[in-house]
Amino acid sequence: MSDASSPLLLTATPGRLDTVLSVLAGASRSQVAAWIGGGHVRVGGQTVAKASLKLRGGESLSVDVPPPAPSQVEAENVPLDVLYEDEFMIAVNKPPGMVTHPAPGVYTGTLVNALLGRFTLPQQEGFDEEGGYRPGIVHRLDRETSGVIVVAKTVQAHARLAASFKDRETRKLYLAIAAGSWKADHPVQLDAHIGRHPIQRQRMTVGGANPREAQTVFAPLSAHPDGHGRTLALIRAAPRTGRTHQIRVHLAHLGSPILGDTVYGRPSELIGRHALHAQFLTLPHPATGQPLHLHAPAPDDIISAWIAVGGNLPIGLERD
Repeated sequence: MSDASSPLLLTATPGRLDTVLSVLAGASRSQVAAWIGGGHVRVGGQTVAKASLKLRGGESLSVDVPPPAPSQVEAENVPLDVLYEDEFMIAVNKPPGMVTHPAPGVYTGTLVNALLGRFTLPQQEGFDEEGGYRPGIVHRLDRETSGVIVVAKTVQAHARLAASFKDRETRKLYLAIAAGSWKADHPVQLDAHIGRHPIQRQRMTVGGANPREAQTVFAPLSAHPDGHGRTLALIRAAPRTGRTHQIRVHLAHLGSPILGDTVYGRPSELIGRHALHAQFLTLPHPATGQPLHLHAPAPDDIISAWIAVGGNLPIGLERD
C-alpha cells in the first residue's frame, strides 16, 4: 500500500556505459557517474561499478535513480484535512492524487511538502532505499488511495509508531468498490504472497519476484449489478500485512479488481481514480500506548459512484 518509484528501464545501444546512459536518460556524465559509483545501475540484472563498461547493444539497463537533494524538498502551503494532532504525531485524511513523499520525478505537492509547511519533521529518516525523501513517514498510501495516514513529529514517536506497524499492533480498515460476485455476510480471507511483477516493474503480483507474506480479509457490505452485465460490491478490506498495492493485487487475484483501477483493472466512467479509501486506523498512541481510533469519512466520489449504479448504502455509511 506505497508510492515507491520504479527503476528507470532502458535498452542499451552500443558504446561505453556512462555515455550510453547519459544519452538515453538525458542526464549529465557526472550524474551518470554518481549513479554508477553509488551502485544504482544494473546491466542485465547485475549491478555494475565500471563506467567504461563496453555495451554491445540490446542489454537491459536498470537505474534506481537517487532521490533529490534535501534542498529540493521545500515546505509548501498546501491545505490538509487534519484528523488528529498533538506534539507527537499528526493524522491526515489524504486526498486522492497526493503522493505521500517526494521521490524521483515528484518533488512538490506531496504530503511531506505540505507537512513541512506546518512544522519541522524529524530528519532521521531522510532518503529511503527506494529513492524517497520521507521524514516522519511511518506508512504510505498509493497516490490515488485516500484516507487515514499518520506521521510522526519526533524521532521517538517515529520509532514507536513504526514498531506498532511492524508488530501488527495496528488495525486498518479500507472501503472499496470491487467487481465480481460476492455473497453478503460471507467474508473471504486471502493469504497469498506478493512480489514485484517480473516484467512490468511498476506492478506487483501474487507470487512475483521476492514474494512476501500478505494477508487480507474482505467483507462484502452490499452488492448490485452495474448495468453492464457485471456485479459490483461495496467491500470492507482488512489487511493484516502491509505490502505494496496489497488490497488492489489481492482483489485482482480474486477476479474482483477495484473499480477504476487502471493498473490492475480498467478505467471507469463512474469514478476518476481507483475506488479505495483508508477509512479506519486504530493504533497505540506513541507516547501513552493507549488505543487511538482514527476515522476518515467515506469520500464523496466513492459514495457517488456506488449510488450511481443503484447500490444501497449500509447503515452508518451514508455520507458519514
